[in-house]
Amino acid sequence: MLQDLRLKEFVEELGSSSPAPGGGSIAALSASLASALASMVFNLTIGKKDYLKYEDTVKNAIDSSLYQVNLYSKKFLNLVEKDTEAFLSLMKAYKMPKNTDMEIELRKNAIKKGNDSSLEIPLQVAESAYRLYPYIFIAVNYGNKNAISDAGVAASLVETAVEGAVLNIKINIQNIEDKDHKVDLKNKCDNLLKKSRDEKEKIMRIIESKLE
Repeated sequence: MLQDLRLKEFVEELGSSSPAPGGGSIAALSASLASALASMVFNLTIGKKDYLKYEDTVKNAIDSSLYQVNLYSKKFLNLVEKDTEAFLSLMKAYKMPKNTDMEIELRKNAIKKGNDSSLEIPLQVAESAYRLYPYIFIAVNYGNKNAISDAGVAASLVETAVEGAVLNIKINIQNIEDKDHKVDLKNKCDNLLKKSRDEKEKIMRIIESKLE
């Protein structure tokens, strides 16, 4: 499994002539790293002097956020694997024989299944990554002040995850025959991109104001 590789091994595999893992898996990895960074900020906050001064509602929000980002971190690591598996499955489908009507039909169905997964997984990455922003807002507003830059890096990684996943969706949209579905997906991606950029900029403005 990719997530079991050492960092150096993973980077070498990524840079090899193998087409997978590729950008889709890295988008998911970016989201996992964003989750882990947010987790670090919360872990550096809970139990500290400033944390103890917060009202219970704020403490609960921080505690809950830590729990959620840890779940997301694991989820995105699994999506790293799934994205690579989906791509390899699609490539395998294209190599299936097409000498008879039955083989042609089997190949067509396998390609459709592979292409559906190649759209579904990055969409899941993009939408799930976007859901990390509220937790990062909490990290920025209430987290350990010495780790506010780490929360900013987490926000940047979320934006990278969303953009990277959307690029993978858009390249696979070309294989969709249903024009309405194609337009719907593209609009969904464009809307998600805009919202993601807006949220990231809001977070960066807060961070910049606290660093002045």
